[in-house]
Amino acid sequence: MLNVEHIVTGIAEENTYVVHDGKSLLVIDPGSEPGRIEAMIEKTGATPVAILLTHTHYDHIGALDTIREKYQIPVYVSPKEAEWLGNPELNLSISLPSRGLQVIEAKPADFTFELKTYDFNGMRFKVVETPGHSIGSVSFIFDDFAIVGDALFNGSIGRTDLYTGDQEMLLESIQRELFTLSDETVIYPGHRGKSTIGHEKETNPFFN
Repeated sequence: MLNVEHIVTGIAEENTYVVHDGKSLLVIDPGSEPGRIEAMIEKTGATPVAILLTHTHYDHIGALDTIREKYQIPVYVSPKEAEWLGNPELNLSISLPSRGLQVIEAKPADFTFELKTYDFNGMRFKVVETPGHSIGSVSFIFDDFAIVGDALFNGSIGRTDLYTGDQEMLLESIQRELFTLSDETVIYPGHRGKSTIGHEKETNPFFN
């Protein structure tokens, strides 16, 4: 059985997740505050094996290089946003100095995602495209839960007014890739609390 744990990080209150089976662990969207992320990892007793990115906006990658270097693990990202990691204009960190924070110029990812099922030491998930918040947004579909980044929220959807955002595209991708999952599937979004596919299909104002 897989465990999902998270902490809320940074000025954007982003959800950083770890998925683990007690032995191996995946880090998803290491937003900021690397010390707290490391503490969450160490508490599990599991060994990190990879970092997965749902997309590359600054609030999801601020601790990326620190976590990668500490655990010496590879980073996976959509090929459509690979170049955003080192570009403050594209990852939207260009405005951070005005808020007393540094721009983010992360190192290149080690791998770009293919739209297939991955298996990390028995932890299996499928990568699907869920663009609309950003062009390279992806979601990770596990057996009974999904990590959905900033595509679908509890009671809302991701912003579509940023670079490459497109509301029609986002609604279509949610319908195609997420609302076709079972109603019992738990979703873990990039912000706010968790929900289920059934709850969002019934109550999310963007679909009702």
